Amino acid sequence: MPFMEYLDDDHMVCLMWGFDNPKGNITFKLEVNTTGWVGFGFTPYGGMKGADMVIGGVGPKGSYFTDRHALGKFMPLVDDQQSYTLLSMNEKDGQTILTFRRSIQSCDDEDFPITAQPIKLIYAYGLTDEIKYHGGNRGTKEVNLLEYMPRMPSTNLNYLSALMDNITLPDDHTYYYCKYMKLNLTTKHHIYMIEPVIEQIDIVHHMLLYRCPSFVTEENDRPCYMGDMGDTCFGVVAAWAVGGGVFELPENVGLPIGGADSDLIYRLEIHYNNPRKEAGRTDSSGMRLHYTAQLRQYDAGIMTTGLSPLSSLIYKIPPKAPEFHTYGVCNTTLFSEILNPMPELQVFAVLLHTHLAGRKIRVSHYRNGTQTGFLALDEHYDFGLQQTVNLGHITTIKQGDEIAVECTYNTADRTNVTFMGLGSTEEMCLAFLYYYPAISITTCISHPNTSMSEDSTTSDQETIDEQESLMKNLPQIQKAYDDAFKYSVNANGTVREMMKTPVTCENSNVASASCKMTPAGIILLLLYNAIM
Repeated sequence: MPFMEYLDDDHMVCLMWGFDNPKGNITFKLEVNTTGWVGFGFTPYGGMKGADMVIGGVGPKGSYFTDRHALGKFMPLVDDQQSYTLLSMNEKDGQTILTFRRSIQSCDDEDFPITAQPIKLIYAYGLTDEIKYHGGNRGTKEVNLLEYMPRMPSTNLNYLSALMDNITLPDDHTYYYCKYMKLNLTTKHHIYMIEPVIEQIDIVHHMLLYRCPSFVTEENDRPCYMGDMGDTCFGVVAAWAVGGGVFELPENVGLPIGGADSDLIYRLEIHYNNPRKEAGRTDSSGMRLHYTAQLRQYDAGIMTTGLSPLSSLIYKIPPKAPEFHTYGVCNTTLFSEILNPMPELQVFAVLLHTHLAGRKIRVSHYRNGTQTGFLALDEHYDFGLQQTVNLGHITTIKQGDEIAVECTYNTADRTNVTFMGLGSTEEMCLAFLYYYPAISITTCISHPNTSMSEDSTTSDQETIDEQESLMKNLPQIQKAYDDAFKYSVNANGTVREMMKTPVTCENSNVASASCKMTPAGIILLLLYNAIM
């Protein structure tokens, strides 16, 4: 078992796994600190609905183990086809330890596909062998099983704190608050781990730490986006969103901080989502930035890509739409006006972000006008589980390449148009790309050059399709910004066609399923495992 990950912060649930090749079998070993039943599985949304799981344990009459699937928040059903093979099961020193195996490319309708993308894992356990509601003994973690990037634990305990100072929150549904501060490191260091500190877990929606341009010099705290100089701070240093946890960078890269930039101001931005509009609550949330003086091989950067969330050009998503697609395009040809030459950028991790209507996010990579593959995919986006994930592979971005971010929304339950904006009931479509070596470009986004003709509340699918097509085919205003807030613009950008997401199983009928790769799937499998 070459790979290991604790699925919980208290190290009660340890998962180990290994496989010979991505078309064969994968073996899991699960160690849980309980002598009751244990459950483990894969889920599209981060919860029970649609989950593929196993439940097992050692009871008074011996061991038990079943392959199951969940339709909702009730007892998972036993699969007609048992696709998991139990290899061992025992209890020792207060732990239940089980080892089991399944095919990576299972075509059972009731099994979740394991791919070279990060997968949401779930676990639960009981204190006895009576399989019943688990209470708080459960959790979710997103892990790339097939292209895992292991890291050695660090004994370095140095960290910087970027925290709010017991601010009092108003009774606003959406509230953005910013703190402007210096981090005071006189010599260059590397941030290797970002740890969220969440005090009000039910209302802190996301946090961003930005590096400000040198002309921002004042340290204070105040509401964000007030039309002042602080609105120019957009060089992302650290990011966290609801459902995320600690993020550790690969061993060869670190986010640079200090040194020549020691006098720069940093802006901590927190989005508070307060649907109950409770007044008077206080908060001191923020981030710990774990750093080391032992510089790593590369400086890492974070680039914001996608659809401009703050443009004055109105982008409206129609109501009653079961699926509506938006697009934001980053055209790296713009970089040459700010930065020349541009080194080849190696993308290794991503944080995908929409709000409540978001259902899917796909990030595509184009070279010479042709799509080479997907940088990132989340076909089951969960607003409550937004994690920065290592992709497990490296994708190279060359000057002239394009990156398109496609977001799929569901507004079937809404009666009014949904705007792009800051609020949780408004929408965003962003992908934060983690890459090396770091360059001065901080943001590369676009926006269609018009607004919809009317605030339609129709549920007519033809009208919805027409609106989507209009926004996609209009000239796209593409912009790139650097950390000094210099920018480059192309007012005639385009959104290229995006290939379908490849599927593993051509026939998913349980009785006669056969696993086949589509041509696109074969190409993507090769791309995922190669350094472009």
